[in-house]
Amino acid sequence: MAEEEYGSFVDWNQMGDLANSSGPTKVDCKDLKEFKQMARQGYWAKNHKLRAQVYQQLIKAIPCRTVTPDAEVYRDIMGNAGTKKPSSHIPLPDFVDGSPVPRYCLKAEAVASAHQIINCVAGQFPDISHCPSLPAVTSLLLHLSKDEAQCFEHISRILACNEPGKRLLDQTFLAYESSCMTFGDLAIKYCAAAHKLIVATAQDVLEVYSDWQRWVLGDLPFSHVVRVLDVYLVEGYKVLYRVAIALLKFYRKNKVQGGQASQQQQDSDKVRADIQAFVKGIASTVTPDKLLEKAFSIRLFSRKEITLLQLTNEKSLQQKGITVKQKRARRNVQLALNPDTFSSEIVSAKEMRDIWSWIPERFALCQPQLLFTTANHGCSLNRFYSHCEGYEPTLLLIRTTDGDVCGAFLSTDWEERKRGGNKLSFFGTGECFVFRLKPEMERYEWVVIRHPELASSIKTQAQEDTASSEGQDAENNSLQQPEKPAGDLSPFLSARHFNLNSKNTSMFMAGNFDSIIIGGGEGNALYIDSELNHGRSGRCTTFDNPPLCAETFQVSLLETWGFQDAMAS
Repeated sequence: MAEEEYGSFVDWNQMGDLANSSGPTKVDCKDLKEFKQMARQGYWAKNHKLRAQVYQQLIKAIPCRTVTPDAEVYRDIMGNAGTKKPSSHIPLPDFVDGSPVPRYCLKAEAVASAHQIINCVAGQFPDISHCPSLPAVTSLLLHLSKDEAQCFEHISRILACNEPGKRLLDQTFLAYESSCMTFGDLAIKYCAAAHKLIVATAQDVLEVYSDWQRWVLGDLPFSHVVRVLDVYLVEGYKVLYRVAIALLKFYRKNKVQGGQASQQQQDSDKVRADIQAFVKGIASTVTPDKLLEKAFSIRLFSRKEITLLQLTNEKSLQQKGITVKQKRARRNVQLALNPDTFSSEIVSAKEMRDIWSWIPERFALCQPQLLFTTANHGCSLNRFYSHCEGYEPTLLLIRTTDGDVCGAFLSTDWEERKRGGNKLSFFGTGECFVFRLKPEMERYEWVVIRHPELASSIKTQAQEDTASSEGQDAENNSLQQPEKPAGDLSPFLSARHFNLNSKNTSMFMAGNFDSIIIGGGEGNALYIDSELNHGRSGRCTTFDNPPLCAETFQVSLLETWGFQDAMAS
């Protein structure tokens, strides 16, 4: 029986339907694609013994470093201690950051076994400095292990995975913190409505998103998280992002249906507790199948692109000296936008905070720095360039004489325009976006984010692009897209990483002596003349936006903001 062989730590009274093993008794599949589908569809979900055997097979296949502790190592270390009753009073290592061992469906005394396993892992993996998800993963695997030694071996193999480009558990604060920033970036892109709700209700959005891993590995009930684990062991870390985004979507839906979506802003800890309570009680409204269906209906970028974003966020943290846990590693967005010190003639501190909620998470560590304003520096494109060059990214704000307010987040230094010589050349990355604030607030991001079918994530030679200049069609002006050197600040979403179906979908920003252009292809999102006085706005292919203001307008005021390192201030 499964209870005898793989369930000695399980309280079967807590397992519900999972206690009644049914369905297939073996998996006969060699094709990875088919195996993924079986995991997603819960092929072994109703048979505890089969699930345990599949886990053993999957974990045994993980490529690991040469010397990886196994079950025999655990037995040797524990020795006579292995025959003694383990104690849950043994404190967990500091690297779990206070995360308890979730009981799920374990017997009460089995929690002590998890404590013992984790402490043995700590002795064998001295390089681990931050791994708050380890208690949950240990508890989950203990449900499906013959003994403590087997569970220890499985945990060790997951931690020792050395497959290039693959990660299973964060083991340093740098990796963990950058994953929180990456989740924030994905939330902005893939569940904008839920993100908008968090921005409206929580004082510190990053603080809320710092719990994203715990939602999946810690708060989800066993019936749901074990299905996530089925797929995670087959497909890897990206699954955690998918499920966490799905949870955020369901949370927002729950708040809207309950008529609570328009709450006033409150302490972030209250929002965190509210999300945690929702996730813990999700079984009453969302089945495991429905959760996975939602998670895999989200059209995320490839693992390669997400890895690139993760590395970019790690680099940003390293540049700011944030590599170990600090009392306040992240700066509150409201602190970065202190209304007592922030001053713009175009937007209020509240409006700037809303814009800040759209930008990539690594720049939320920064505070706005006014670089250029026509009110002080005059209406000169040359002066605009001289004040903005050397800063990356920048934020462009425009108020028209009609009172409309619009702008753009621009990922790349304006100095990059010089690489095209005298030709008007597009540059920038897919992190650029355009927006309008008045008469209503709306953001328009790179069209490829909303429609991934327009590109495949394949590194190709940079393509020659054409774009519209001064409102003319793209065919009338040849615009070259210079290659951006590797290692610059914003490699994520660089057009050179994509095999784009259309040249017009990667025209982010361009400038020369007589104009600046944001967005291209069948029109421009923004076109501003050399006197920074007159402009035009229309639909463009790159951002698939409507006109951001009147199609022809006069500039009342133009400001450009940079991003100052808040940690250094």
